[in-house]
Amino acid sequence: MGRKVSRFAVALMVGALLVAGGGCARVDPPAGELPAPVALPEEEPASVVEPSTSATPDEASPTPEAVESLGAAPKASARPSAKATTKAPPKPRRTSTAPRSVPKPPTETKVPPAPPKPAPSGCKPSYKGDEASRAQVKAALTEAAGRTYWPTSAPDIRIPANLIKATAWQESGWQSHIVACDGGIGLMQVMPDTATWMNQRFGQNHDVWDYRDNAFLGATYLAWLTKYIGDMYFDADYRLDTDLCTSELNSCLLNAIIAAYNYGHHAVAREGQPLAIPNPSYVRNVRALMTECVCLGY
Repeated sequence: MGRKVSRFAVALMVGALLVAGGGCARVDPPAGELPAPVALPEEEPASVVEPSTSATPDEASPTPEAVESLGAAPKASARPSAKATTKAPPKPRRTSTAPRSVPKPPTETKVPPAPPKPAPSGCKPSYKGDEASRAQVKAALTEAAGRTYWPTSAPDIRIPANLIKATAWQESGWQSHIVACDGGIGLMQVMPDTATWMNQRFGQNHDVWDYRDNAFLGATYLAWLTKYIGDMYFDADYRLDTDLCTSELNSCLLNAIIAAYNYGHHAVAREGQPLAIPNPSYVRNVRALMTECVCLGY
């Protein structure tokens, strides 16, 4: 009887504790001290994340598109790793700055027209329209040098400002309204057929008679030559630095594009043959003007 009373009393005490909310089932913090909710990072849909091309096959684990299209949630393992989002390493530079003795096949299949035959001796140039001031010419040539002409396939191609200015001085003496006997027009002495070809090739609509557009057309041609010859002989190393050139005129890309601007690409970059410089005097003149031209001080 005594044991039954004791057990009954214990049961009453336990029940009272449970009704009062005691015990170890829940512990409520004091008012005003509720912990801040922890925000979980949102999962990005696997179909939106594009893994980097630098990722190896072992690193990639994408969710099949067919499964995702049916509404299945992507697995946690489908989330790309940190390595997959890193940028690709920069393109290594060539160990040799000399041109290839045997060029690669040209990547450009649509090429500009051949230059015209030399004008007869004694022919004097003519002039058309108003002449732009030296300040206007300088601004146009500087702006042309600042453009990116191959934004997708070769964004690192830049035409140095002193090269454009020196070429314009060699070609026209910075006369924007001059017309040569062979048909060359304006600052950069752009041929009408070459201007038409470049507008079609690059989807432009530059007017060869406008001195600003004429500067862009001339710089565009220099940029095209840089890509064309650079791919064939220099393994897509498009640097036009003067310190890459030696005493041999066919030693660097800079000399090659200067020569090709005057004589045409076919005379310089010939399939299966070494790089050629058929007009050494012209190349030496432009190279000298790049550092000594009075036009650089305008």
